[in-house]
Amino acid sequence: MRKIAMYGKGGIGKSTTCQNLVAGLAEKGEKIMVVGCDPKADSTRLLLGGLSQCTVLDTLRTEGEDIELEDICKVGFKGILCTESGGPEPGVGCAGRGIITAINLLEQLDAYSEDKNLDFVFYDVLGDVVCGGFAMPMREGKAQEIYIVVSGEMMAMYAANNICKGILKFAEAGGIRLAGLICNSRNVENEREMIEALAEKLGTHMIHFIPRDKMVQQAEINRKTVIEFNPGHPQADEYRTLAKKMEENDKFAIPKPLEMDELEKLLIDYGIAA
Repeated sequence: MRKIAMYGKGGIGKSTTCQNLVAGLAEKGEKIMVVGCDPKADSTRLLLGGLSQCTVLDTLRTEGEDIELEDICKVGFKGILCTESGGPEPGVGCAGRGIITAINLLEQLDAYSEDKNLDFVFYDVLGDVVCGGFAMPMREGKAQEIYIVVSGEMMAMYAANNICKGILKFAEAGGIRLAGLICNSRNVENEREMIEALAEKLGTHMIHFIPRDKMVQQAEINRKTVIEFNPGHPQADEYRTLAKKMEENDKFAIPKPLEMDELEKLLIDYGIAA
């Protein structure tokens, strides 16, 4: 079983990319669990057809601690198991602690036991590495492979570099590795070349470049992944290609984060900050 965490700047399309990618893997017959680590609880919405998932924290608040795995885990597209950590009520508590609580509970309920026959577990983690809770999948070795969703925008690249600092910090203790960058295109000038250059400097590779296409938004409005909504569309093939590349990926590295002036020079060299 491969345990994978998806990170990236908030608003980069990380959850959308993760769900479409997972749909591509499930289409190939892989058995998968997705653990949403975002208090918005939207990491599995497209896989569940828009169903509002009852989160782990909400279930604990309403039902107490005597709960079963079925209470917090729903079955989505192609049999994908979906769970959402949820978060505290607005203005109260720490959302990062919700991730810690949820992941620990899933382990207590044997969510990853051998009889589940899981091929992949995906953790879809909120934004940047900003607190210990959100860093848990990497800090405690819950995930072995980290993929970063990025674009050619400055703050997306800045966040990716920060995430690499977190990976570097926990690489030895947790055994985690950076498995690659996924460029979710924003149609920035020289975007593909810039992210390839960033990946090389970080000591990794750009595993796939996902072109921008309105079909993604159309599918989202219909509460589905592209692969389910319009399986014959070229954008669906992009996610299938990403799924295949991830399945075959064996390029795992301890990243080499850039200094700020190096990152700014990269942006200038490719014309974004000229």
